[in-house]
Amino acid sequence: MARNSLGREVPETWQGKRYDPYQDPFTRMPTMDRATRPLVRRNPGESKILPSLRAAIEKSGLQDGMTIATHHHLRNGDLLLNLIVKELDAMGFRNICIASSSVHPVHAEIIPSIRKGVVTRCETGVNGLIGELATKGELDFPIVVRSHGGRARMLVTDEVPVDVAFIAAPCCDETGNLNGVSGPSACGSLGYAFTDARYARKVIAVTDNLVAYPASPVSISQSDVDYVVVIDSLGDPKKIVSTTTRVTRDPAGLLIAHYAAEVIEASGLLKDGFSFQTGAGGTSLAVADAIKRKMLEQKIRGSFGCGGITGYFVDMLEEGYFRTLFDVQCFDLRAVESIAKNLTHREISADLYANPFNRGSVVNMLDAVILGATEVDVNFNVNVNTESNGYLLHNTGGHSDTAAGAKLAVVVAPSIRGRLPIVRDEVTTITTPGETIDVVVTERGIAVSDKHEGLRKELLRRRLPLKDIRQLQAEINALTGKPRPLEFEDKVIALIEYRDGSIIDVVRQVKE
Repeated sequence: MARNSLGREVPETWQGKRYDPYQDPFTRMPTMDRATRPLVRRNPGESKILPSLRAAIEKSGLQDGMTIATHHHLRNGDLLLNLIVKELDAMGFRNICIASSSVHPVHAEIIPSIRKGVVTRCETGVNGLIGELATKGELDFPIVVRSHGGRARMLVTDEVPVDVAFIAAPCCDETGNLNGVSGPSACGSLGYAFTDARYARKVIAVTDNLVAYPASPVSISQSDVDYVVVIDSLGDPKKIVSTTTRVTRDPAGLLIAHYAAEVIEASGLLKDGFSFQTGAGGTSLAVADAIKRKMLEQKIRGSFGCGGITGYFVDMLEEGYFRTLFDVQCFDLRAVESIAKNLTHREISADLYANPFNRGSVVNMLDAVILGATEVDVNFNVNVNTESNGYLLHNTGGHSDTAAGAKLAVVVAPSIRGRLPIVRDEVTTITTPGETIDVVVTERGIAVSDKHEGLRKELLRRRLPLKDIRQLQAEINALTGKPRPLEFEDKVIALIEYRDGSIIDVVRQVKE
């Protein structure tokens, strides 16, 4: 074990692989070339259509110990990963690794196959029961959690070679031209699947909507797809919406949103060309609403909104508040409808969005990002992976990517969640390093990083409730009491990988 620069004890080798401890957000450099995939030749008249998932698995050359991937644009409505693992189980496969863009609660259906050894490793973040059982020691399933940009980096550099990528294709033709904007399972942007299609050894498009050639528009082209399979259903797009996508009416949430909007205005970034990302939660959308009103009052037109796009951002685009939306994932059906018809609502890959090892990602052009938190500590480190009970329940998403890229990273969170204080001496798990977080906003006050003295003075001039983060912690603890520290076993069940591939923290088995 070694200590990284944040003082966390992390393994230098784990599951037979060597890892570097986290040092800082920006200096780790790539040491490998861009990955390639084997060239093939497809002659006229050769069909890519295969009769079943089993036939596709057989044709792909998948073997025990290899790695598969899917994408999660259908979020908790996805059926494909469950169908694939069920088929692998029936075919007698063992020791398969899952390197999907995310595993959601709907995928708890694969737990029996994990217990049987069909799938034994996970190179992706998990949401829900699988992570909880692994944290409790009830499931032997080593996990490496990556950000969206970190996963794209992993594929581009071939650090985790994906042998077969199964791409859920809501609209697809016989050659593999596909998109996500039409069909019964339309999910909008396919941004996470772009990188898989380019770098996986074999690519199988799985569709429930085979259309006449050529499918249009083309998100992923036939030149990247090896085989096409038609199944009954990819899933339920109504379950894309897994969090609230309406502006909160909670008074505390509205107060947090007001403070956050004031912070952004005070920073001097709110001017023509302003670029912005926020999440899909009620408080985050309330921040967007407050920013929209300020933009209207000051006649400001922004350059772009970005990230997972909601109907609220679609409205801002259509009303002229932004010139463009960069969309790696649609968060609701309004966004799915928009990306199908609006040329300024642009589908982008996770590589373009947030990979730190390319010639410039979109997150580097962000002025401000609004982020959530499970916990924050007095050094501004943020946890979004584990809950207060220590269970691994959440993926990293774009949290650490956008915090590193944006000029102003603002964490918004209630001061008390589930009767527990949000500000800790140390977070349970570090997802995003404090050196990339600028401001923490709660309903009880605003804490600003020491590196922003000018912003601190401006907030004081505006008579906003500025507080040292330790003062804020003390005030919250006076109401809640100081929580008892969690107890963990020595066993590491998951690594939290920073976006550059270094290890920022680990998740250990909870001592019950």
